[in-house]
Amino acid sequence: MILSRQHAEEIFAKVLKYSTADETEAIISSTAYALTRFANNTIHQNVAEEGGALSVRVVLDRRMARASTNKFDEASIRHSCEAALALARLQPPDPELLPMPGPQTFRAVHRFRKETAQLTPQARAETVRRVIARAEKDGLTAAGIFSSGCFAMGLFNSRGLSAFHEETVSEFSVTMLDESSSGWAKKTSPNCRELQPEALAERAARKALESRAPREIEPGKYTVILEPAAVLDLLGYLFSDFAGLAIHEKRSCLTGRVGQQVFGANINVRDDVYHPRQSGAPFDGEGVPRQRVTLIEQGVVKGVVYARQTAHKTGAEPTGHGLPLPNEIGETPVNIVMEGGRTSIQEMVRSTKRGLLVTRLWYIREVDPYQKILTGMTRDGTFWIEDGKVQYGLRNLRFNQSMIEMLGQVEMMSPPERAAGEETFDMVVPAMKVRDFSFSSLTKF
Repeated sequence: MILSRQHAEEIFAKVLKYSTADETEAIISSTAYALTRFANNTIHQNVAEEGGALSVRVVLDRRMARASTNKFDEASIRHSCEAALALARLQPPDPELLPMPGPQTFRAVHRFRKETAQLTPQARAETVRRVIARAEKDGLTAAGIFSSGCFAMGLFNSRGLSAFHEETVSEFSVTMLDESSSGWAKKTSPNCRELQPEALAERAARKALESRAPREIEPGKYTVILEPAAVLDLLGYLFSDFAGLAIHEKRSCLTGRVGQQVFGANINVRDDVYHPRQSGAPFDGEGVPRQRVTLIEQGVVKGVVYARQTAHKTGAEPTGHGLPLPNEIGETPVNIVMEGGRTSIQEMVRSTKRGLLVTRLWYIREVDPYQKILTGMTRDGTFWIEDGKVQYGLRNLRFNQSMIEMLGQVEMMSPPERAAGEETFDMVVPAMKVRDFSFSSLTKF
C-alpha cells in the first residue's frame, strides 16, 4: 500500500523518539510500480514491485550525517537514527551549515490519477497486443515497455517543517524494427490516458517504413529539424549549468555570463514545477517551496536557481531547487519549460530546401563543458529533406555541436509539449528548426 500522510507522520514521530540530535530531518517515501516489457512481438516480462525508504539526517554540534533503511518497523527506525548519530559524531563541524528550515507554505499540485494507480496488467497486455498487431501488419518487429505506478514522499524536520507529495507515473515506449531501419516513439504522463500507445506505435511504424534502405550523405553542416525528444536530450546537458553553486565555483558555462545575451533572441526558458505538463513535488530536497524562475529571456541569461546554502553564501534568495543534504552539487533546475512558436514540424519541412529531420539522439557525451559542445548520434528515424519534402531515410550520423551556438541558430519552433527521451529527464519543449548543425561522421547503421 502506498504511503499516506498520516503513516508518514507516525514514522516521523518514531524518528524523533530515537534521535537525540540538535536537529533531525526525515525523508519518507514509498513506491508501487509495474511494468510490461515486450520484444520480438511478444510480451516477455511482467513485473510489479512495492517498496519504501526512510532517510534520516541529523545535525549534532554542526556535524551532519544521514542514514537510511528500507523498513518502517520500530527497530529499523531506531537503528537508522542511531547510525546517523554515530556517523555525525565522526564528521568535522561545518561552519557554513544553516539551521534546518521551519514550517513552510506550499502551493498544491494535483498529480495523482486514480486510473493510473489502478491500471492492471491485463489492460497493459491488451494495449501491447494491439501495438504488436500494428507491427505485424507491415512485417515489423516491435519492442518496448508499458509501465505505470505511483509514489508518495514526505519530508519532515524537528523545526516543524511538514511536506507531503503523491504522484502517479506512466510511460509507453515503442521501437519498430525492420531489416535496415527503425522507428521510435515515447510518452510519459501522470495520467495514463494521455499516453495514446496506438498513436505512438503508428508513428514509430511509419518512421521505420519510411526510412528503409537508408542512404548516405557527407558529414558537414546542415539545416536540421529536431523533434522534441531530440531537443530534450540535448538541453538536458545545458540546464545543470543554471545552478548558483556551479556558477560560484566556476564550473558552469555561464560563469561571468549572467545578465548577458548568450542565446538567440527567440529563446525563452523557465523552471516551472507548476506548469500543467510538468511533474514532481512543489518543494525541494530540504522542503523549501519551489519558485518559478526565468532562466533565459529573449536569449539573455536572466536567472539561476539556488539552494538555501548557496543563496546564503552568494547573497541571493533561495529558489527551492536544493538537493537533499549532504551533497556536492547544491541545486539544479528540474522542471524545464521552453517557450515555442506556432510552426508545425510539417510546416518546417515544407520550408526547408535541403536538410535533415531527426527523431531522436543517443549516446550523448560532453566534449567541452565551457562551450557546451556535445557529441552523440542520431537514431530511430533520420531523414533527408529536399525541396520541402521528406525524400528518404539516412544512415545515422555523429554530431559535434555547441549548445550555446545551436540556441543562437534556431529559425523556427513548434508549440511546446511534454517530451520524453532516453538521455535526460522529461521537459516541456518544442521541436526546432536549426541552421548549420554540425555532423562530423557517418555511422554504419
